[in-house]
Amino acid sequence: MPDVAQLFLDKSRHLLLAEYRPVLRQCLDHLDDADIWWRPNDSTNSIGNLILHLTGSLKQWIIGGVAGRQIERDRQREFAERGPISRDDLWAGLEATLREVDEVLGGLNAASLVSRRQVLSYDVTVLEAIYHVVDHFGHHAGQIITLTKLRTAKELGIWSQRTIAVSR
Repeated sequence: MPDVAQLFLDKSRHLLLAEYRPVLRQCLDHLDDADIWWRPNDSTNSIGNLILHLTGSLKQWIIGGVAGRQIERDRQREFAERGPISRDDLWAGLEATLREVDEVLGGLNAASLVSRRQVLSYDVTVLEAIYHVVDHFGHHAGQIITLTKLRTAKELGIWSQRTIAVSR
């Protein structure tokens, strides 16, 4: 019988680091700093806003919520920011946060997945917190891909370079 908890943790780490992370990097590689802060209209977030938001959300839910570490987050600023935070600085912040998230996830086990945490106003299991983060990250990664295509009018070739592993 496979260790379902370990499979869940391994897949979550894989999605965040080996699937979504390189896609975001490829998108950023197609853009300059001005492109990252471009928005098609006032009701749409820029890629810069989305990167700040993903970084803040990872900190809130995994580093703060799951690991219980002290974090600072200004969610309002994530969406209000208009730049000019550079592409490199945005990426460095996300990368550092993803490394810390991976360390937290790597230290979990089956018992920790069913333990409860208070994240914002939500009372959730650690498993639910991780599931929320992975889903949320994938959602915004899709938005970043779309905004990159709108800004560059290019086929990015993102998925043609990947083999998606399917567990059986």
